[in-house]
Amino acid sequence: MRMNSNDLAACAVIALGVGGVVVGSLLGVGNQAVTLPAANPQPVVVDMPAEPEPTATPEPTPEPTPTVETVHFSATGDDLIHDGIFLQAKGRGGDHYDFDAAYAAMQGYYDQFDVNWLNQETLVNDEFAASGYPMFSTPGEITDTLYNLGFRVFSLSNNHSYDKGAAGIEASMAHWAAMPDDVVTMGFYNLETYDNYAYQTVNGITFGYLSYTEHTNGLPTPSGTDYGVVYLDDHETIAKQIADMRPNCDVLIVSAHMGTEGTHEVNDFQRETAQWLADQGVDVIIGTHPHVVQNAAWLTGVNGNTTFIVYSLGNFINAQSSRDNVIGAILDVYFDKTTQPDGSVSIAIRDPKLHCVISQYETGYKNIRVIPYSQYTDELGAAHGEFTLSREYIESMLRSTIDEEFLTLD
Repeated sequence: MRMNSNDLAACAVIALGVGGVVVGSLLGVGNQAVTLPAANPQPVVVDMPAEPEPTATPEPTPEPTPTVETVHFSATGDDLIHDGIFLQAKGRGGDHYDFDAAYAAMQGYYDQFDVNWLNQETLVNDEFAASGYPMFSTPGEITDTLYNLGFRVFSLSNNHSYDKGAAGIEASMAHWAAMPDDVVTMGFYNLETYDNYAYQTVNGITFGYLSYTEHTNGLPTPSGTDYGVVYLDDHETIAKQIADMRPNCDVLIVSAHMGTEGTHEVNDFQRETAQWLADQGVDVIIGTHPHVVQNAAWLTGVNGNTTFIVYSLGNFINAQSSRDNVIGAILDVYFDKTTQPDGSVSIAIRDPKLHCVISQYETGYKNIRVIPYSQYTDELGAAHGEFTLSREYIESMLRSTIDEEFLTLD
């Protein structure tokens, strides 16, 4: 059968439909070539757009937080240097006074605190011969021992401040001025301006210190002196000093040397003076002078401020003859300064506690020394000169005197 050109074209179409592939080419009518696809055609590569990188979720901006700064503070009672204490120091030192043994049991104790405050009950200098009760003067070498224990803040205003007259004030002030720069003292004021103020900054907290006494054993301010004490009933001077200092410190601490010697009872003058100081905006009142411990309390000032007071810390070291005179206390307290993101500042007084210390000596007032209660034993108490001092008696007296929230017997 003969096929014309149309038939040939149809066959090509049929062949494509049946086999899917035709190799070569067919010449059709009009000398036109029909090109068929080659076998195994190459795949067509198409560029696809890249996958977009995942978008990171931004971290939220942290909320500003308050800054808290803390100072761990201690205050210790009357450093009362009787004859036996300095004579024994002389016996140990020979050509000098060696007070270290009297305080050896306290070595390292004050390392736990950032600030250590002490009531130095007696004048300290090397201009006067050493003397004890009733007109005290203590050899200057005692401050080497006290400094090495960790004390940096010393209150000097008390009933013995005028024991050696104008020359005694001058000699004592010169001694303290020669101490290292980190030592702070208060209690002898310029009697014309009253503005020689004491400040100390530790861990970002600035402390202001003032020191006053109820009396000076009847001795008037010595003639010829430019410096002297401020009495606690001089409200005009004290109010001005507090007003001057208050804007310049975070914490204002006042030493109040007042009360009745030998009694655990707080008298009316102490209560009224403490409340008046609280009303002036004082933060802490440290009571000294009675030579026995007295209670502590929280007070509220007229402006709603909170003030902490310990009415008496009793003695640190001494050679008095009563059981209660040899039982003293150390104040342990925290101060927290919180600064908010907006710059506002608040101060908190936290966890005030009173720890016990014992002045120990044997018969005849031999080997006078101070011992923390944590190291005190009934064997030591049985050997105490002049009386027996049991732990049971010590704890009973402390519990009957100091509110439980402020007392620790560790």
